[in-house]
Parts: sequence; structure tokens; C-alpha cells
Amino acid sequence: MKMQMTKVRIKVADYDSLPERAGQAVTVNGENIVLFRISNGEVKAVENRSPHRKGGTLADALVSGNFIYCPVYDLKISLDDGKVQAPDTGEVKTYPVEVIENEVYITI
Repeated sequence: MKMQMTKVRIKVADYDSLPERAGQAVTVNGENIVLFRISNGEVKAVENRSPHRKGGTLADALVSGNFIYCPVYDLKISLDDGKVQAPDTGEVKTYPVEVIENEVYITI
């Protein structure tokens, strides 16, 4: 019998506290996640781990539109689906984000 994992919505930040176009690292249920408030006001969340084989974090990534650039390896990563853009390869996990009034929630 396969166990069903229950997804939970967890408050991770106040919207006003998120810097625009910069990352903010949070730890939720043991998972390292980085939140990005992009220039159109949306908040995106991805795992705080570079997809490069040598690793690293993404909290200091440069933000451009719906993409971030890995601060060490310059991989261009979509904040929408977590995929690294060609010619590079790789992927990071993304998390659904909701902003309700001034509170930011992710579903994990």
C-alpha cells in the first residue's frame, strides 16, 4: 500500500519584508528554500540548491524577470518551472506560493 503524502500550506514570510529582486532563504520542514519577490510583485520559491554538480546555494542569485542566475556557475534558471536554460542542463524544485493579504505561504 502506497502512503499518500499530505501537502501543507505554511506561512514563510511577510510580503513587506521580502526584498525586491533578491533572495530570502527560509527553512521549512527541514527543506532549504529561497523566496524571490520579482519586479512584477509576484513571489516565487525554489529549493536553495544550485543544480550544478558542484552544488552551492541560490539565495544570492541575480534576478532578471522570471529567471535567476546562479551566483557561482551563472546557470540561468526559470522561477516558473525550475528548469535550467539551454545550453546548460539541470533543474531545481519549485514550490507553489500564495500571498494572502501581507502573508506569504508555500505549499510543501
